[in-house]
Amino acid sequence: MKLRRHSLSGFTLVELLVVILIISVLLTIGTVALNGAGGKGVTTATATTEALFDEARSIAIGKGASSRLLIDADDPSSPNYLRRLVIVGEILDDEGNSTEPKQWEVVGRGYTLPDRVFFSKEFSRKDHESGSGEIETFDLTGQRISAAYQGTYYFYEFNSEGICTTGLTDDGYVGPSFVVGAGVRQPGDEDPRTTGDAKRDFGGFVIWRNGSTSVFRDPKQILGGETNPKFF
Repeated sequence: MKLRRHSLSGFTLVELLVVILIISVLLTIGTVALNGAGGKGVTTATATTEALFDEARSIAIGKGASSRLLIDADDPSSPNYLRRLVIVGEILDDEGNSTEPKQWEVVGRGYTLPDRVFFSKEFSRKDHESGSGEIETFDLTGQRISAAYQGTYYFYEFNSEGICTTGLTDDGYVGPSFVVGAGVRQPGDEDPRTTGDAKRDFGGFVIWRNGSTSVFRDPKQILGGETNPKFF
């Protein structure tokens, strides 16, 4: 009786090299995609926030009262910190006049910046050209404000004529800037921080007197000579 031999087939060296090469390519593509996620998020955030500024201005003109675009600055432990944007409109009295202090209600739509994208306190300035003047904050409270929205916010304001009053000075008007950047915030961090791959991954725009905006086409327009940008 003759026994048949069954040869065990396996991968050849060439086949193994091909598999390794395919895995390497896939890993490279995935790494590039992850590294570019912040940049895409910054681009999306810039475009959407431009529309929110335009909405806030339109609300101010339409209601004949001030409006503000707000950025959450309340609780560093909250996922909304430096990421949630809200539009509020001024509440006038029965005769159509402002109250003192001003009262506000949430109007329009809100927006949360994409993951790993944050409002930059460092590069958002009241006078972008000189890089001076911090964006002011205020406490949002009131009977028409739900508990979910009460807290401290950075704000940009439009008056009833649609003028961005954030840029008004005694000498005229200067263009304030709104800047976001890609970063991370680890547990225990009060503020986000930039990573090695995102040191120049910032975007934003300048707001002019009439509410129009000019988008930064190059990070150098935001960062200047800064080589190690931070959010705070």
